[in-house]
Amino acid sequence: MQDAVDALLAEHAELERRLADPEVHTDQPLARRLARRYAELTPVVAARAAWLSARDDVQAARELAADDHSFADELPALTEVEQSTADHLRRLLVPRDPDDDRDVILEVKAGEGGEESALFAADLLRMYLRFAERSGWSTQLLDATESDLGGYKDVSVAVKAKGTPEPGHGVWSRLKYEGGVHRVQRVPVTESQGRIHTSAAGVLVVPEPDEEVALEIGPNDVRIDVFRSSGPGGQSVNTTDSAVRITHLPTGLVVSCQNEKSQLQNRESAMRILRARLHALAQEQAEAEASAVRRSQVRTVDRSERIRTYNFPENRISDHRTGYKSYNLDTVLDGDLDAVVQSAVDADEAAQLAAMAE
Repeated sequence: MQDAVDALLAEHAELERRLADPEVHTDQPLARRLARRYAELTPVVAARAAWLSARDDVQAARELAADDHSFADELPALTEVEQSTADHLRRLLVPRDPDDDRDVILEVKAGEGGEESALFAADLLRMYLRFAERSGWSTQLLDATESDLGGYKDVSVAVKAKGTPEPGHGVWSRLKYEGGVHRVQRVPVTESQGRIHTSAAGVLVVPEPDEEVALEIGPNDVRIDVFRSSGPGGQSVNTTDSAVRITHLPTGLVVSCQNEKSQLQNRESAMRILRARLHALAQEQAEAEASAVRRSQVRTVDRSERIRTYNFPENRISDHRTGYKSYNLDTVLDGDLDAVVQSAVDADEAAQLAAMAE
């Protein structure tokens, strides 16, 4: 642990030196990156100071206890403080996800179950919108394709933090664990005999890159097609070719947007989603090449990756990755997701601490 701390302290000192140089601030994107990293490392410096102070207190109490036994009574409490400060420092040394400060684009897609799945997708969307509201984030609907009964075949929203979040506490740091297949068990509105059905919807969450780090997409890298927007049942809802489909030729990624009446607005939304997906893909490939794929992140809607079950008859929610289970499904669907998300954060941290100890 000491070697890792020493390296971060040296980096923090170097960043402090560079940020004091007026020349650095002539390049604002560089200055922002350095300031962001400096802010990330400052808690490590503070945690190390707290740990050293607690360690010194324990050593002093042990030395004084040799002459005065009353100091021995203070040792248990002082040792506990030393252990807690050491644990806190150790947690700060867990490799940090570089995207944790970022906003996200979240997509919900209906899957198995037809119309019932589309209705469940709408429930999930409302859950995330309410969670965003509770968290003080803002949301923007980018695109949506509705089903006949008012659900969603697919829907995309941007979720953004208001202001500048604390380092490591952006929207991605919480919502990145939501990617995967969400399964629902309930009596569908289309079921006339009261039988419980199981269906699923997929969630895809990708970090939205900053403009300064967004991948450049050349005009020859994409094919842009326009078509008329369609509504539930496939009927046309627009008399002009306002909907946009963008195909990224090098990767084969396809993004369609038809929510806005303006072709330009749909094109901007589609490019925004495409950049976020390409950023996530680049991160994923870099991690795979380094053989360090982050276990906590699910960047594709893999139908075999069922991460959570929502059981309406029992009012139960179960997370299959962390073992979390509670019987307050109604409040969770109303946006009270903190405990569920925290179980994933804790499991991810525990896994990384275990890996560091190996």
